[in-house]
Amino acid sequence: QVQLVEAGGGLVQTGGSLRLSCAASGRTGSSYTMAWFRQVPGKEREFVAVITGSGGITGHADSMKGRFTNSRDDAKKTVYLQMNSLKPEDTAVYYCTTRPGGWGTSPGIYSYWGQGTQVTVSS
Repeated sequence: QVQLVEAGGGLVQTGGSLRLSCAASGRTGSSYTMAWFRQVPGKEREFVAVITGSGGITGHADSMKGRFTNSRDDAKKTVYLQMNSLKPEDTAVYYCTTRPGGWGTSPGIYSYWGQGTQVTVSS
């Protein structure tokens, strides 16, 4: 089993920044792909960013490129999502997820999920 705990959400004004973190424990390791999704009520979970094992590949959804950066610290079993130039449309619950092996943008392929952290961007 793998446990994921997100932190760092909150309320920020438009143009502000937040850094989310996701700490993993259990049967996980540097080879696991780590990803971020977000969800607003009534909508499907949306891909945000991904980083593969040992940081070999990173990717972001088009609307977040240039604003969001993800990284990982395998020694701490933690991934980070740095979010800059935040917009009201970034308001959502952000979830961390992981799977052994390769990456994808569909939430259905991921095995383990955190409880989520709320990000609210005021206009």
